[in-house]
Amino acid sequence: MNNGLEKIKRKAVDIFSQEELEQKLKSGRKLTIKLGADPSRPDLHLGHTVVLRALKTFQDMGHEVVFVIGDFTGMIGDPSGKSKTRPALTFEQTRKAGETYLKQVTKILDKDKTRIAYNSEWLSKMNFKDIIELTSKYTVARILERDDFKNRYENNLPLSMHELLYPLMQGYDSVALNADIEIGGTDQTFNLLVGRELQKDYGQERQVVLTFPLLVGLDGKEKMSKSLDNYIGIDESPEVMYEKAMKIPDEVLMEYFRLTTDMDLKEAENLIKEDIVKAHKRYAEEIIRMYHGEDKIAMAEERYNQIAKGGIPEDIKEFKMENNDEINICNLLVKVGFAPSKSEAKRMIVGKGVRVNGEIIEDISTSLKPKETILQFGKNKFIRMV
Repeated sequence: MNNGLEKIKRKAVDIFSQEELEQKLKSGRKLTIKLGADPSRPDLHLGHTVVLRALKTFQDMGHEVVFVIGDFTGMIGDPSGKSKTRPALTFEQTRKAGETYLKQVTKILDKDKTRIAYNSEWLSKMNFKDIIELTSKYTVARILERDDFKNRYENNLPLSMHELLYPLMQGYDSVALNADIEIGGTDQTFNLLVGRELQKDYGQERQVVLTFPLLVGLDGKEKMSKSLDNYIGIDESPEVMYEKAMKIPDEVLMEYFRLTTDMDLKEAENLIKEDIVKAHKRYAEEIIRMYHGEDKIAMAEERYNQIAKGGIPEDIKEFKMENNDEINICNLLVKVGFAPSKSEAKRMIVGKGVRVNGEIIEDISTSLKPKETILQFGKNKFIRMV
């Protein structure tokens, strides 16, 4: 227990409270550890693994993890850090997205010790009397202590009533589950503490709240996010993982080792000081080993080295053309999915990021017969026209 506790404390930002956490762990009973997930973005990346790995430590200590998929709250959408109301998802959209979580989280969590719950199981059954009772537990003044709500209110930006209910609904999840511990990122601190207070109001023992740091993305500035395209997905291929690992800014590589691997931190620190390129390669090996297996490392490294030298890898995707009629390069980029629009395709060409058979294309009016050619964007996007 002590080893597991120290491992968790080493990575946690805040614990509310450490004394209560130690008491619960020493009680000898199996604890319910809760983590909530927003189903609007079901593809998990390394940023999500920071809390998932903490959950795995609790599982190894013999406790039960409840992974709460917010299919009901997803119809509101948590506006954390947003300056405007998020568009609501339908129930069908949230449930469909939620179905992909179990496959991904069990790359880290023990499937036999993980329970999946949808908060529609209890929230959809609440009547108006129940909702009135829930809202009576919290004041408007306290809800407006949440930074993003406060900023929007003070700057006369839209702030809908249904958004104010979101922290209460997420907090009620802890009541419904009688959670002992809830964990999440630092951006969820307010919501997690609401759950802690609501449990007291409903006559339950308050959950311990642990918050963990937000992993910086590949841009070295913003938190890792799919919407910012600065992420490493845990379901991405070993080759893509390797390439992205080599792009991690040097100054945050130590944080990646600390938060997303079990590697000895002193060893990682020494490696970074001695040879930063080798350190990146070692990190790439670590995450590929964790999510794909030892046997996938060599092939991913070989492909990366080939691309880094300006070569074209052998194992690239093929795109079947209906005919071999001449096509404008911009239209071709859109057709194969390299560009979302012709205007974006033009920007890619002007930026000298597009190659055909290894030759840079600089003229947006270029046309070609596509079959038996290799189209390339940047260093690592290739497609063979057949």
